[in-house]
Formats: sequence, C-alpha cells, structure tokens
Amino acid sequence: PWPAPPVARGQPEFGGGADTLLGADDTAGIAEIMTLVEELQKGDIPHGRIAVCFTPDEEIGRGADHFDRAKFPAPVAYTVDGGELGEIEYENFNAAAAELTVRGLNIHPGEAKNKMKNAVLMANQFLSLLPPAQTPAHTEGYEGFYHVCAMEGDESLARVQLIVRDHDRKKFETRKDFLRRTADYLNTVWGAGSFELTVRDSYYNMKKCIEPCMYVVERAKKAMAAAGMNPVEVPIRGGTDGARLSYEGLPCPNLCTGGENYHGRFEFIPTEDMEKCVRMLVEILTA
Repeated sequence: PWPAPPVARGQPEFGGGADTLLGADDTAGIAEIMTLVEELQKGDIPHGRIAVCFTPDEEIGRGADHFDRAKFPAPVAYTVDGGELGEIEYENFNAAAAELTVRGLNIHPGEAKNKMKNAVLMANQFLSLLPPAQTPAHTEGYEGFYHVCAMEGDESLARVQLIVRDHDRKKFETRKDFLRRTADYLNTVWGAGSFELTVRDSYYNMKKCIEPCMYVVERAKKAMAAAGMNPVEVPIRGGTDGARLSYEGLPCPNLCTGGENYHGRFEFIPTEDMEKCVRMLVEILTA
C-alpha cells in the first residue's frame, strides 16, 4: 500500500490525482487570480488599471509564444505560478530541451556477431557518459543538471529526450556543448550519422531583467507580510512564463500559490494558503 499524501495544514483543496489535469500547479494560480477578479468586481477595493492574462503550455517553455505585448498595457507584472507560502522568485534556470536520435543496424541475433549495432545500447552508452552526480536527484539551489525525461526505441532506432538547466549562463552554454561533443565522439566510435542531437533553448534566467526594477519585488514582499506570510526570495529550480515575458520587456517575477510537492502524485494545496495568496494579490494592487 502507498502511504497517504502529506498534508501540512488543512484539507487539500486541489490535488494531483489521476482525474485532474494540472492539480495545484497551476490550477491554484488560476483560481487565486479569478477569486481576486471576483473581489475587485464587487467595487469595494479601490485600484488602478489592471491587466490579466492566462497563458498555456508553460511546462514546455512555450507559454508566451503567442503573448502580444502590445495588448498588455502594464509596465510590470507578476506570474502566480507555484511555490510554497511566502516564496517570491526572480531567478530561474536557463533552460534547453535536447533530443537524441540514435540509428543502429538490426540483424538476427543468431548472426549478429560483429554486425549488429543495437541503437538502445548505443543510446545507453551516451547516457552513461553524462556526469552521474549532475541530475535533479543530486542537485539543489543554484546547481544545474542534465535530466533524462524519456527514452524509447529498438535495435534499429532509439530516441532520448533530455532537458538541460543551469542558473549560470556560461555554465548553461557549457552543458549544451558537452552534449554536442559527446554525440560527436560517439559518431567516431559507431560511424558518422549514428548519433544526431538537436538542442533548442526554452528560456533564460530573468534575473538581469528584474534587477533594474527591484521595486516590484519589494512591493510583493510587503504584500506578503501584510497577508500574514514570511516572505523569502528563492531561486526557481524550474521555469515560469515570467522569464519569457521579462525578456519581452515585461519584468515579471513569480509569486507563490501555496502549493507543495509539485509534479508528483502527492501534489496538494491547503485552502487556507490559497486564501492568503488572494489577500497578497489584493495588497499588491492597493499598496
């Protein structure tokens, strides 16, 4: 039997169960923003002009692909996209997605000696050359990693999907170059064209876009304190649409939603934390 999911406070309002699409990440953020809008429509909270936008596909780094900056008049913004209560984030990974295609040569195993090139085993050789201690399971804080997301194939053809992450831009570029050099090396072992690697950048660290306007961070921290939170600045070990938007001229740090255990079967969020996050948003708008 599986253990029960941990619940720190209250009863989970949203969960990452099999019958949900997004769970706390980021159904909670949508719910909190919509609750804020509902409160504002009552007319009891004085405020200036407010722009609201929802973007899809954030998890694959394409959430801002069709964001029209000209139609969003705000000079600064916030994403409400995850984090435990009190967290505010304006540093994130530089991120890239990589896909490795391995072409082998299949033949009957009874006649395979010195002839067969097993693409699955060749792909495994590539993975064995990655630094074993530089994976998500062995890193924290600002430490970058290589992450194998998926692998499929047979003797003739295998594919591996990876992501590359690092807060430091130079280290990020070095990581991508390491993948390319590894594929090049294995092509000298198995023959030209055996390994084909494509790498696509997803987003970059938004810190340099936020630093010129740190007032937006300070405003959020004051709002968190007014809502009963203990504000803390933490680096995002992941991504957010705020990174893409910041590079499009819209400085956009990320605010907590109160959820925990993201992307796992024990993902949850207490109702009480969601209520505090709505209060935080109200405080930001009325400061």
